[in-house]
Order: sequence, then C-alpha cells, then structure tokens
Amino acid sequence: MSLLDSPTPAPGSDDDVLRLIGPTGERTPNPDLDPWVSDVDDDALVRLLTDMAVVRRVDLEATALQRQGQVGLWPPLLGQEAAQIGSARALREDDFVFPSYRETGVAYCRGVDMLEVLRLWRGAALCGWDSMKFGMGTAQIVIGAQALHAAGYALGTKLDGSDTATITYFGDGATSQGDVNEALVFAASFQAPVLFFCQNNHWAISEPVRVQAHAPLAGRAAGFGIPAVRVDGNDVLACLAATRRALDRVRSGSGPAFIEAVTYRMGPHTTADDPTRYRDPNELDLWKAKDPIARVEAHLVSRGHDAEELRAQLQRAADEMAARLRREVVRIPDPGPLDLFNHVYATPHEQLERERREYALYLAQFEDKAALEENPSGAAAPQAAQDTEVAR
Repeated sequence: MSLLDSPTPAPGSDDDVLRLIGPTGERTPNPDLDPWVSDVDDDALVRLLTDMAVVRRVDLEATALQRQGQVGLWPPLLGQEAAQIGSARALREDDFVFPSYRETGVAYCRGVDMLEVLRLWRGAALCGWDSMKFGMGTAQIVIGAQALHAAGYALGTKLDGSDTATITYFGDGATSQGDVNEALVFAASFQAPVLFFCQNNHWAISEPVRVQAHAPLAGRAAGFGIPAVRVDGNDVLACLAATRRALDRVRSGSGPAFIEAVTYRMGPHTTADDPTRYRDPNELDLWKAKDPIARVEAHLVSRGHDAEELRAQLQRAADEMAARLRREVVRIPDPGPLDLFNHVYATPHEQLERERREYALYLAQFEDKAALEENPSGAAAPQAAQDTEVAR
C-alpha cells in the first residue's frame, strides 16, 4: 500500500489522540505525557475538577440569564471544560492569551472575575477586564483574527529576549480561515514562540468538521512545518500535560507548536443558535458518555474518594459562584453614550477627543429639546445647558 493509499483518522475521531484518563475514569499510562504531570496528585486533580465544575455552572447560569434578557448573547462552552482548564492551568502568569469568544474557562484560570465576562456579553463594556493585568486579550468575534495578533505579539516577545509564551485559541472552523493560515506561515517563518490551540468541537456553527477537513486538523500545522499533536480534549490531565510539553518547546526557542484538542460542543454555537436543526441527537448522546467532568469524578472515586462528598464539594463551589453572578449581574450599570470613546487609545488622541466633543454637542440638542417641552417658557434645564457648555 502506498503512502497515498494509507488510511488516516477522520478529522473528528479520537482514534489517535493522546489520553491519560479515559471516559470511564481509567488511568492510561503514556510515556510522552506522564512526566509532564508527575506533580499532579489527587488534591491537584480535585482542584482541576472543581475548576471545571464551577466553569460549567457559570456557563449554564449565563445561558439562563441570556434567556431571561439579562445578557445579550452567550457562547456556551458546555463539554469543552477540560480543554480550556487543562491548557490554561499550564500557563505562567507572564504568558499572554489571545482567545476567541468562547474561552470563559481560560478567563477563569487567568483570574478574570466572571462577572466581568458577563459585563462584556451584557453589552455594558467593550472588554470586561484589563487585558494587560490578566495577560489575556478581549474576546475576539472575528473568526481566527486572534491568531494573527498572537503571532505578532509572540515575535515581539522574542525580539525583546523574553521567555514568555503566547497562546491563541480557536475552533475547528477557524482553521479554514485565511487569518489562521497566515498566522501559521508567519509563526513558522520567524519561529515565533506561540502555541496554537485548536479546540476541535466538531461543529463550525452548523457545519460539521468532516465537511471542511478530510484528515485531522493537526496535519494542517505539520504542513507549515509546525509540530502538532492531537490530544483528548475531554481529558483535563492530558490537556494539561500536552500544553506543558508544547509550552516548553515554545519557551526554548524552538519555534511554534500546535495542539488539536478533540472535544465536543454539547450546547449551541451561541444562544442565538438551535443545534437541533442540524445535529443528530445520537451524536450528542455519544459524547455525553465522554463527559470531561464525569470521567475525573470516576477516576477519583476509583482511588478511594467518597463520591457523595466529592459531588457535594463541587456543588457548593458551583452554587456559590452562580448565586453571586445572578445577584450582581442585574446591578451592572449601563454605559453612558460618551463611554464609547473611553479606552480606545492608551494615550490622548486629538481626533478622538474632537469626535467626543462633537458627539456631546449632538446629544445636548436632544436634552435641550426635552427641556423645552417640559418648560414651554423657553428656559433650558440647568443640566442640559451645563453639558452643552462643557461640550463646547
């Protein structure tokens, strides 16, 4: 059989993925990954499990809040907790993350307040957190654009002589975008210290991965000369190990790396989507059996942990987070019209300030009209007059 005739795994299959904890909780030794998680004892695994449970509850609560009109839109990550938590917990504080719009779990690991994430999706902020403080850029809506940002930033850190790493997240659909492919070319050409982390969740909105790719997505990176690996994206321990190993390569000056985390989007693409219109329910049932949280629970129980006590601990942490989000999200103030001009540039910008003044004058016209209707004698309301004068 020739090389061209040799079979290759399907793009969405997990036949050749690296794995440490299987769907039923069994621990599988792996000489490539085991050394990278030798420090992860049961207590550390419980912490990873708690991270996943809390982030899942954030996701479910945010979805409910959107349905109730408290959040404008929400991109669920249900089923992808292991890929996000495992990879993000491998990062150093001085590393930088360029996310897509779905990396709530990564933001949680970077220390971002989950209320600030909701602030963004409520429409009350352009970015809910300080990107430089948390080492994580704002959610990127344009598919794949963050990969270019990551490649450029990573090259900058290399030229600065830093050993910090850059990581960018995107889905399977983004690998068909020009931006991602251009970022791969750039990173390979200049040996930029960036890790491309693809969460292959099988669906690019309503388009299955098997349509856009007839071989594993990791092979695309190899075509650019970037070493790539496929990992079980529902195995938090394997994701942690694979990311640590890839980051070690990136930091050493050996150039970029690529991870394809084979996982599954169990919810809709966003809360504006209805996956029942295009997805076979049997496929969803198949992946529910590979749930990332259930397998870690099963593994810990097999090691002697009390199942009820463990679940109660997770429930307490999740309930506490959910209660706070529900209590505080309705208190987020709406931004004022002129807030649109805040945080656009790091330093004062003459054109932007001129536009701010012009817009303030425009708004003041409506205040004057309202004041006149309330007071037909023609005396303008003091506040409206004051705002107009400031704008001038």
